[in-house]
Formats: sequence, C-alpha cells, structure tokens
Amino acid sequence: MKESGRKQGALSPCAACKLLRRRCAHDCVFAPYFPADEPQKFASVHKVFGASNVNKMLQELPEHQRSDAVSSMVYEANARVRDPVYGCVGAISSLQQQIDSLQTQLALAQAEVVHMRMRQFASESPDTAAAAASPAAKSFFSMDMHVDPASIGGSLWSC
Repeated sequence: MKESGRKQGALSPCAACKLLRRRCAHDCVFAPYFPADEPQKFASVHKVFGASNVNKMLQELPEHQRSDAVSSMVYEANARVRDPVYGCVGAISSLQQQIDSLQTQLALAQAEVVHMRMRQFASESPDTAAAAASPAAKSFFSMDMHVDPASIGGSLWSC
C-alpha cells in the first residue's frame, strides 16, 4: 500500500529525491506529489523549473492547493519539453485557431439553414402566385446565397 508516494515500512525515496540523489525525509515536500513510480513526472518539472523553485512554490502554497499546482507545473513542463519556445501557449493558440475555424463553419451552416427556410417559406406561401406574377418578387425569392469562407477572415465572435 502506498501513502504519500512511499511504501509503508520501507522508506522508498520519492521520484524527486531519487533524481536529486538525496535522502527522502519523512516530511519531504515532494513525496506526496511525485511518487517513486512516476520518475518522468518530476524529471520534466525539474528540467523546466528547477527543484529549488518547485520547492519554494510548493512551500508558499496552502496544502490544499499544492496538488493542483503540481498538475499545472507538470502540464506546463511537458508542453515546454515538446515546444521549448511556446510551451502550453502554443497548444492554446492552436486550439483557439480551431475554435475560430469551427465558429466560422457554424455561422456558415446557420446562414445556410436560414436561406433554406426562406426558400421553403417562399415555396409554401399562399402569395406564391402573386409573387410569380411580379418579376421583382420572383427574383427576390429565387436568388441564391453564396458565401466565400475565405473572405470572412477572422472569428465572427471575437471582440
């Protein structure tokens, strides 16, 4: 059974102490968050932030926030290892571009639905005979909607 990243009975050092080649104290700040069976977790955090900085950050936080802080540091460190220049900002930017593209597609689909409903309404309207008699009305109801997605440009929803 594991408790705080160590086996009960025998003191197995946490991943941080193992990597740093030091004795893992009973009150080790890293042990609850960097268990011995997940050495890569601390290795990436150590590579990006440094053990001393991680130690300072964890000690400055209340205990109930430390787990979330470690999760964030691990995510950022892994993103920084994959993309040293942009880190998780690169992933966020990529996702934002996908959102913008999907919002554009959604707006085009909504416009097409409105256009199809207008055509359906025009064909079912009792005034269809009157509309057919008038060339202006006929051209209004028979016009097609053409939207070029490339001409829309940026997001339709951004401020």
